Formats: sequence, structure tokens, C-alpha cells
Amino acid sequence: MNYQRELDKLVKKLSEEGCVPKLLLHSCCAPCSSYVLEYLSNYFEITVFYYNPNIFPESEYTKRIWEQQMLIDKLPSKNPVSFMAGRYDRERFYEMAEGMEHIKEGGARCLRCYELRLRETAEIASNAGFDYFTTTLSISPLKNAAKLNEIGLRLAKEFGTAYLPSDFKKKNGYKRSIELSKLYGLYRQDYCGCEFSMEKPEKKPGKKQ
Repeated sequence: MNYQRELDKLVKKLSEEGCVPKLLLHSCCAPCSSYVLEYLSNYFEITVFYYNPNIFPESEYTKRIWEQQMLIDKLPSKNPVSFMAGRYDRERFYEMAEGMEHIKEGGARCLRCYELRLRETAEIASNAGFDYFTTTLSISPLKNAAKLNEIGLRLAKEFGTAYLPSDFKKKNGYKRSIELSKLYGLYRQDYCGCEFSMEKPEKKPGKKQ
């Protein structure tokens, strides 16, 4: 399925009908959300939900959350964009990742992490009466958009709130996010966020690590 094409059809319909639904948008970081907010705020009233218990260390988490809030304040939008912070419950992430710490990035641990964050988003969207929920994660060329959408659509059935299909890297979305990051001076991290995705220095002979 071409998820971006499905999203294009939906926003065209909403525009024609003059509807502005409420969207809970899970965001992993300000740079990834930049293009997504620029695009979707034309059609939705958005609440950016920052829920990323995978991020390590805490200083990195704090830096990313401030960058996200700064971007929301500065980025022009047709419809309102607000912010909601999730819990920084790192233990929940480590419990989820147990036994998968050494799996290569992009594997089963990452898929479980997608679901952890999307599940929290879906539950809050359902409880708070949002019309849709989705995530910025599909903008990254390193993230599996098909799996993200598969998880999102399954959770939509479980929680009874519609999932917004997407592949935000399409239509030059990723390229635009880089342009917006430069425009707003956003901090672009060089790793996914969890400590398992951080590059470990190679151990040299005779040198203790």
C-alpha cells in the first residue's frame, strides 16, 4: 500500500469538506516533526505528543524536548498546534528491550519500540477524544514505514481511534525536514535515541574499556 497516497486522498477530502479534525501526533524529535507539522497543520488541529522513554541519557531527552517546544513556538501554522509531554518512564523501555539489547538497529527491538510509543499515543488519543493519531517516525529513511503503519492500523482497531496512514519521507518530506532544521537552527542528533543505537568505540588491544 502507498500510505502517503492514502494520506493525500484523506487530506484532500477533509479540505473539500471544510473539516479540521483533532490529531494527536507522536513526535520523536523536533527535526522529524518540522515538515510533518508544516504539512499537516494545514488540515488538522494538532497536539504534538512527546513520548520517548527510549531516549538516553536524560540530558539528551531534555535537550530534545526543549527543541520540540521551541519549534512549535516558532513554526507558522494555519491551524493550532499545541504540546503534550508524555512520561519519561525509562524502565518501561528497558523491560521491553530485555533480551534484545544486542539486536542490530532496525530489527525486532526497534519494532517493539515503535509499538511501545504508538500504543501510548493511541491510548491517550482514545481517552482524550482525538479524531486521529499518528507518528512522525516514518519521515526517517532508517525507519520501516510499512511496519509503522501496520502497527498503527492494528492499534486503531484496538483503541477505536482512527490512525492516520503516512510515509512522510515521500514527496521530499525528509529533504524538507533538513531545510527546516537549518532554517530554525534545530539540533539534529546523530543517533536514534536509545543507548543501544549509540556507536560504541572499538576496543583496542591492551586497552581497557
